[in-house]
Amino acid sequence: MRWKASLLLTLLFSGLSLPAADVLHLKDDAILSGRVLAEKPDQVFLDVGYTVLAVPRSQIAKIARDEATPASRKPKKSAPALVEQPASAAPTGFYRTGMAATERPVRELAGRLAEAVVQVRTPAGLGSGFILNEDGFLVTNFHVIENETQISVEVYRQNGPQLERQNYKRVRIVALNKFADLALLKIEDEGAPRFVSVPVGDSESLTVGDRVFAIGSPLGLQRTVTEGIVSTKTRPMQGDLYLQTTAQINPGNSGGPLFNLRGEVIGVTNMKITFGEGLGFAIPAETLRYFLNHRDAYAYDNDNPANPYRYLEPPRRLKGVPAKGGHSSATPETNR
Repeated sequence: MRWKASLLLTLLFSGLSLPAADVLHLKDDAILSGRVLAEKPDQVFLDVGYTVLAVPRSQIAKIARDEATPASRKPKKSAPALVEQPASAAPTGFYRTGMAATERPVRELAGRLAEAVVQVRTPAGLGSGFILNEDGFLVTNFHVIENETQISVEVYRQNGPQLERQNYKRVRIVALNKFADLALLKIEDEGAPRFVSVPVGDSESLTVGDRVFAIGSPLGLQRTVTEGIVSTKTRPMQGDLYLQTTAQINPGNSGGPLFNLRGEVIGVTNMKITFGEGLGFAIPAETLRYFLNHRDAYAYDNDNPANPYRYLEPPRRLKGVPAKGGHSSATPETNR
């Protein structure tokens, strides 16, 4: 990129004398040398001696830190997106966060992640979903299972070079949030093996123009992969903010994952504009994580199965209350 070339020329020929420093290795094999001042989810701030650069994380391959840098100058947090590491557990231990530091081609990720993307069926229709952990917990949209309790989940398991279809019919509703259009389910069939899962990422670190892809069952066509970019991160729709993407979303994609190129779920696809093309929307990962971390508050109510929330009891009405200062000896009682 042009700004990188000019920066490197400035560093090489300006005659600056830089002390021992941190080194940023960029993805186009360029190198920036300086002192890391701060790290944000989407940028790293580097002091190069005469100015401070804000370097996009998407352009950084890795950071080599100067071992002699005093502890007071080192950032308190390392950047998880820059160091290849295994997926870590969320604070609740219920789902995984993070997958890999480097981006991969869609053709590679689609093969690795397809086993964790499922089809959700009800008597009224079908949608998509994705497995959160090996115990069989999965996420879909609320509108996919709205007013339904007879739910089945179709999983494709890798058996050598082939995928085998397995259908699970004992599916329990764990939690619902109608207003966020999210549902948490659990497969409880006897003898079900451990499930392959996908990690939940961070949509805040996305940049408009980043490449993303969706896997789902549009119109019932299982394991369909569509690719696009993030059109905007903050599209207001019906009082909430959604990710807008050019990845094709159609009926049947609802509840499926929208992935970044590190294989992390950064959104849950849930709607499109029907009279246009390339106008799909997804619930941001932050909304999903809030729902999962507070799933007990959204627990499915068996006493009121058609609703994802509980009504409070109405206030009790008292009988025999005197009007305007009068006197009464009547004992208050509830009127049911």
